[in-house]
Amino acid sequence: MPEVRNLCVRHGRAQLLFDVSFTANAGEVLVLVGRNGAGKSTTMKAIMGLLPDVTGEVRFDGVPITDLTAHEISRRGLGYVPEDRRIFTDLTVAENLEVGRQPARKDATDAPRWTVSRVCELFPKLAEMLDRPGGHMSGGEQQMLTIARTLMGNPKAILLDEPSEGLAPIVVEHIARSVQALKREGLCVILSEQNLRFARVVADRAVVIERGSVKFSGGFAELEANPALRDQYLAL
Repeated sequence: MPEVRNLCVRHGRAQLLFDVSFTANAGEVLVLVGRNGAGKSTTMKAIMGLLPDVTGEVRFDGVPITDLTAHEISRRGLGYVPEDRRIFTDLTVAENLEVGRQPARKDATDAPRWTVSRVCELFPKLAEMLDRPGGHMSGGEQQMLTIARTLMGNPKAILLDEPSEGLAPIVVEHIARSVQALKREGLCVILSEQNLRFARVVADRAVVIERGSVKFSGGFAELEANPALRDQYLAL
């Protein structure tokens, strides 16, 4: 599963991440929490090979992936749901799902085989709109589609960048149930999140990031029991 060791990211003269390290395990939800701009999304993008000036090491299933391209990382079984969703608005829901389809990998015989019917079981709303263009969906429906499209690649682990941002509470509850279902399937889920109410429903462990550095790493219950830490790094 994903291991991040001393990850540093620069953008021009600015350094965005400073020796970020953590490990995520199969069948658990690890949440990266912090204020807006703390470095959570930058960490996600660096793991996925989407940033140019990265040092440190990222390993997946024990194999270094730091120097791989994003599509090579994806093919190894690491899925990514970006904050801005990036669905194809001119394609239907069914066509968007087909774009994400990949065959099951030879090294993942025990991994769930995601199909259109299976992702529609996870997100029943999608089953009602398979012929609807992506551009004619609400923000919550698009978020469901983006997660479902990523699952069509049969990932062993999945990165969710701010999955609850801007969504109605009832949709956030549905996303939370879906994350819990993925955990039960044995997937490793890493999500970045500002919404602590959402995070506490799904998270096993937490990594607090502030100004590009890790300030806490441990059980989410331990974070909840430390109000001083929450007030220092998570209060708005």
